Order: sequence, then structure tokens, then C-alpha cells
Amino acid sequence: MPESIHYPRYADASLVRTKFATTIEEIVEAIGEITIVAKREGLVELMTWLRDEPGLRFNYLSDIGGVDLGEFASPRFAVAYQLYSLEHNHRLRVKVFLEEDDAHLPAMWNVWKASNWLEREIYDMFGVTFDGHPDLRRILMPADYEGHPLRKDFPVKGY
Repeated sequence: MPESIHYPRYADASLVRTKFATTIEEIVEAIGEITIVAKREGLVELMTWLRDEPGLRFNYLSDIGGVDLGEFASPRFAVAYQLYSLEHNHRLRVKVFLEEDDAHLPAMWNVWKASNWLEREIYDMFGVTFDGHPDLRRILMPADYEGHPLRKDFPVKGY
């Protein structure tokens, strides 16, 4: 029977808060899962440390997800990075909230190469840009397509 996946202890996450006090807004523990809510500023340094710290080693970016919270929500967008440690069998979520008129994040290309297509998908579907991305262009929709289909204000039948 495979060993079950577990989440780092809340105490482990609190150590991250101490080191990145200006980047981390909140650490949420729910149903045994830990989510770090972070600011855009210092995000690359935080993610690099999470990848390289021997006690954590989140060396696998399993997914990046985007969410449109609605055109009347503030902040409007959330981007969630799903991290996994192959060495320690840990999972962690890092979430960043973004305002509609300032929807950009630093690219994680230099931290995890797997971020390339995942960031392109979020750019294509939600319009969130990734600063420093090596090839930020549409991945699912045609290059000349107008709009971002997963935004809540996008018409059901398109434009």
C-alpha cells in the first residue's frame, strides 16, 4: 500500500513566516492542508527558498491555477501554486491575490521550468501576465482571439 501524502506541520509553515515576514500575508490551515497567502513582492525569493530549503524541498510544481472571483470582487483574481516535495512527500499551496488593474506576477520559469505552459494557460484564460516569462503567448485560444474565456464577465456565447 502506498504511503499516504501528508502536509507539512503548521509549525514548519510558521518558520517560513519568520523568514518571509514582508512577503507572507497569512498562513491558513484547513482540513490538514496548509496554504500560504503571499504578496507578489518577494514571491520569487519565497518560492526559490521553498524549493531549496533541505527541510522542505518543494521541488515539483504540480499545477498553477487561476480564479476569477468576479468583476465586483476586490481583489478580483487569485493564482494558486500547488507544490509537492518528492523527497518529503509534502504538499503546499501558495496563493497570491491580484487586483484587476494590476494583474501580473513574476514568472517562475527560473524556479520551475514546468511553469512555462501553466503560466501561459492562465495568461490565455484570465489575462494575468507573468513578468519575465520567456514565451508569454496564447496556448489554447487562437493568437488573434479577443478576451479571456474564464473571466466571469466573458459572454457565454463569446463575442
